[in-house]
Amino acid sequence: MKNKRHANRLKKRKRKKLLIFFLILVLLFLGILLYIFVEYQQSLKNSRNSSSLQHENIEFKGVKDKSKKINILLFGIDARGEEKSRADTIMIAQYDPEAKKFKIASIMRDSYVSIPGHGKDKINAAHAYGGPELLRKTIKENFGIDVEYFVLVDFKGFTKAIDKAFPEGIEINVEKEMSKGIGVTLHPGVQKLHGKELLGYVRFRKDAESDFGRVRRQQEVLKQIADEFISIKGIVKLPGVIGTIQPYILTNMEYKEVLSILTSFLSSNTKNIDFFRIPIDGSFENVTYPQIGAVLDIDIEQNKKAIKNFLYK
Repeated sequence: MKNKRHANRLKKRKRKKLLIFFLILVLLFLGILLYIFVEYQQSLKNSRNSSSLQHENIEFKGVKDKSKKINILLFGIDARGEEKSRADTIMIAQYDPEAKKFKIASIMRDSYVSIPGHGKDKINAAHAYGGPELLRKTIKENFGIDVEYFVLVDFKGFTKAIDKAFPEGIEINVEKEMSKGIGVTLHPGVQKLHGKELLGYVRFRKDAESDFGRVRRQQEVLKQIADEFISIKGIVKLPGVIGTIQPYILTNMEYKEVLSILTSFLSSNTKNIDFFRIPIDGSFENVTYPQIGAVLDIDIEQNKKAIKNFLYK
């Protein structure tokens, strides 16, 4: 009888400890949510008057994917006033809500494709001709991929977001000296790069690898940034980062959609991001055309099949 009472007391103590532990977790979670809300509101307030990209309703007839995956067109420009810029970086990011997994396909900007209403040209010219909607149509016509959302980022926003999220910089192994055409000078070796330096690193193309090396470095940096965010500390940084970069973004996504996707990914058990590049090896030729310049003359059908296999298999 005495042993039974002792066992019951032990069970009660154990339940009490579990309850206290559970309450601590709940309070921690609520505290994180409160911090996220306050941080985002403050960041939005601080950045409201510093916009370099106009936030306006623009035509974008995004299409939901039949498989319920979320396809997002990501592209970056160097905004200069009212100038219609060519897209410097073009990616399709796909998020699978069930598997909680990201896939990112980079499309090299010199890929020679058909642009609806404008004949054949480099794919990055589509944005200059007709904005995000024409770029969406161009990707659909050439690669058979529909996208639901777009996110256009001015590179100023990239540098500010990096400095906000990682004030001590991102550790990168710079493989060679880089300076031409990037506005900074980078020396070889492992080092912490801040926003402006990191932007220079991902934009450098004045070497034998040209755009191929640039795309490789972009994907390398994206993976490193994702790895840095995979923690509670990373999750609570998201609102501040989004608030900082918001004035430099043009998108048809709502803040709650962005935060929902990112927090879903960051809180999942699977944190891998799969990367891909168009054109694939052996599917293109380097050609120079009058009035257009040097292009990657790609095998459209071969690359169309490859990107569909990557995104849907």
